[in-house]
Amino acid sequence: MKKIFLFLAVGAIMASCGGKKEEKKDGFEVSRTKTEEKKAEDGGGVPVDLDNKGVGPIKNVDFPDEIDQEMAARGQAKFDAICVACHMVDQRMIGPAMKGVYERRSPEWVMNMILNPDGMLKEDPIAKALLKEYNNAIMLDQNLTEEEARDVAEYLRTL
Repeated sequence: MKKIFLFLAVGAIMASCGGKKEEKKDGFEVSRTKTEEKKAEDGGGVPVDLDNKGVGPIKNVDFPDEIDQEMAARGQAKFDAICVACHMVDQRMIGPAMKGVYERRSPEWVMNMILNPDGMLKEDPIAKALLKEYNNAIMLDQNLTEEEARDVAEYLRTL
């Protein structure tokens, strides 16, 4: 009998040392540390590379000093019609936030990603890193013309 009592006592002590129990709460909750918040703001572990022009038809883009408002308006209309499904202006979603994109990527890279996402995801190291960062959510080819992509690129300058 003493052995059974001793066995139960030792078992109770071991069970009580199990640590803090977590309570499950109803609903969805996200808790980010400062490091994770920083990652969310800057595109995670994907490096900034302004020299990479990407893979595709665009070899050189020269932005004039002033933004072409008509071009930017057309670009915003196109962005609002097709890009907002995955991209927000200043917040991560399925894809990266677009605000400040030219502080992280070259204009050529951005336009090549718009025009040739399949080729970029296969060959470009930054596109591959972004694919991994965003849980393998691929960017679909929207079949835009170079002119439409340039309009979107001009709109992104306004953000």
